[in-house]
Amino acid sequence: MAERRCITVKKLSYITLSLLVLTPLFSVNNISVEANELPKPAMEKPANKLIHEQAHPNFSWGNPGPSSPVLHPGSIRGAGMVAEPLIEIDTVMNRMIENDVMPGAVTFVARRGHIVQQEGYGYSAIYKNDNGNTLENPIRMSKNTIFDIASLSKIFTTIAAMQLYEEGHFELDDPVAKYIPEFAQNGKEDVTIQQLMTHTSGFKPWVPLYTIGDSRQDRLEYVFQYPLENEPGTTYTYSDLNMITLGALVERISGKRLDEFVKEYITEPLDMNNTMYNPPETLKNQIAATEYQPWTDRGLVWGEVHDENAWSLGGVAGHAGVFSTAKDLAILGQMILNDGRYAGERILQPETVELLVQNQIPEFPGNEHGLGWEIAQGWYMDALSGVSTIGHTGFTGTSIVIDQNNETIAILLTNRVHPTRDTVSTNPARRQFARKVADSIPVSIDSNDGAWFAGYGNNMDKMLTAEVDMNHDTNLSFDTWYRLENGYDVGYVEISTDGKNWTKASDNFTGFSSGWKTQSVHIPEGTNYIRFRYQTDTNTNGRGWYVANYRLDSGESLEFTSEDWVKRTY
Repeated sequence: MAERRCITVKKLSYITLSLLVLTPLFSVNNISVEANELPKPAMEKPANKLIHEQAHPNFSWGNPGPSSPVLHPGSIRGAGMVAEPLIEIDTVMNRMIENDVMPGAVTFVARRGHIVQQEGYGYSAIYKNDNGNTLENPIRMSKNTIFDIASLSKIFTTIAAMQLYEEGHFELDDPVAKYIPEFAQNGKEDVTIQQLMTHTSGFKPWVPLYTIGDSRQDRLEYVFQYPLENEPGTTYTYSDLNMITLGALVERISGKRLDEFVKEYITEPLDMNNTMYNPPETLKNQIAATEYQPWTDRGLVWGEVHDENAWSLGGVAGHAGVFSTAKDLAILGQMILNDGRYAGERILQPETVELLVQNQIPEFPGNEHGLGWEIAQGWYMDALSGVSTIGHTGFTGTSIVIDQNNETIAILLTNRVHPTRDTVSTNPARRQFARKVADSIPVSIDSNDGAWFAGYGNNMDKMLTAEVDMNHDTNLSFDTWYRLENGYDVGYVEISTDGKNWTKASDNFTGFSSGWKTQSVHIPEGTNYIRFRYQTDTNTNGRGWYVANYRLDSGESLEFTSEDWVKRTY
């Protein structure tokens, strides 16, 4: 499926150990593992080898069990996960840094409240300008590095607004102009608050607000009078103008500036002590540097909001401006998983959380969106993506993914715009990180022999083949489990008489199987070869395709082999 970001369309008990792995970039892997989970030296896995992995027997994919009210260090087994994919996150991040995707990164993974992986890689600040000149004393990334989270700020704005909604200050279908009268200009009279939250107002994506006016108020008034590009409700267009307006609405109704409101009602109650707008100068060396910006006369932007428009609004805006750490963002995520409560603090009512995470715009398929949260966006959620998976990305290279179905939080924070935004896409790093997290959540397999797993990858064409001698018609029956990128990654059964020319014998397997299911495929007389074939496109993968308990209804023996597929017990 094609790479995309913004589209305009119509409509974490047992004894735990710290596993210390020294990487080429001196990062330390902070994975909590049990004694029997320590990884063996890497080795090539021979074809047809059954790969045994120990995970908690009860907490498989889609069955996470109860979640903790707070985040805490935990074991991988206790979280119901598998160690190897989590360990491989180190390799993924270091390779991305070596390939100049970003100077550094922080990763964070938790399931059921158990923190199972948290690490810093590379550098938080290394360049002093956009000519490649380096700082005299570059700063290495820490797992507690503070990031300008860019558009992840939109989540805070929406939560703030929904707190006011809970208090009865507005209805979602109220026109914005009811609370900001000057917004009722240039065809915006009927734009609703919900349309701001779902990016269906008709606003264009962006304007260079930092070049306009002399004050914060001047620039807000410019947004309020700005005309729409499309009729309200007719298009989905991801737009900063929506969230700038929503932040202003929070300020109008509450009488508090957005940063004050967020601090009083979200970050302080949740003890998110490293989350703030406009961080003080004393924190600069703890903050990831961003971009060298000669066009704003700011030089290297470091400890100050990166987004030019948010900067021109005093560092406090609905679309950008928040600085945070991976751990703090995970607290916010766990609050969502716990239906609005964290450590005894109620931030939102369960009914409000439901509104936030449910798709509010089914009329725009592919752009599924709750209130502030994006839903099922495989281009960065990858194998974690699903109808109950929410998340958001930020321009500076940040992302959060919350798989509600698995009680899993996956956070990747990078400084990919340091020292310039003119770099390769961060989306492959986001996808590969999410894929490792998803792969660490085991699929429950009801077979003594395990199951064949087709694996991950782009542009794959993987075969699982058996040789047979059919002198009569029969059926191939098998159990299968799959979560594939719908319509783009497909599996199917093929048959052949000579092993060279193949005929498709089944419908496509694509999308989600909703658990294990038994399938039957007709195998005609004269068939000498049967194979499962799995093909993927260039980008997103789902959790994958499994095949088990295969048999011929006529009773003949059936043995599959493959150089591509592997046998798994998870």
